[in-house]
Amino acid sequence: MYYNINKENEFNVLGTLLKPCCVNPATGYFRDGFCRTIQEDSGTHVVCAIVTKDFLDYTKSRGNNLSTPIPHWQFPGLKVGSKWCLCISRWLEAEHAGKAPFVDLEATHKKALDYTTLGLLQKYELVI
Repeated sequence: MYYNINKENEFNVLGTLLKPCCVNPATGYFRDGFCRTIQEDSGTHVVCAIVTKDFLDYTKSRGNNLSTPIPHWQFPGLKVGSKWCLCISRWLEAEHAGKAPFVDLEATHKKALDYTTLGLLQKYELVI
């Protein structure tokens, strides 16, 4: 199994260095705050989302309750405005249902472009 622990070689969908998504709580497949992936990551957790109530309700209805804390996994549960690395397939599913959360493009891994377009992701970019 190969783990790229050198985050300096990871790029986002804009072609620049990948920025952290959320470190408290630590998100991502590696729980290091970055939306990075490897072949063994069957969910492909590459989208850095800023979750909304619509998305949290939607994903709960699909069997993935991200709102409820799970202490033994050190997961506090997400609230509206929380940042979290999502599976690209769940993000796309939510987008098709009109429930996609906002996206932090600088923290979304370039691997997302294997599944969707930059243009679609940009529609959900949260500009502060």
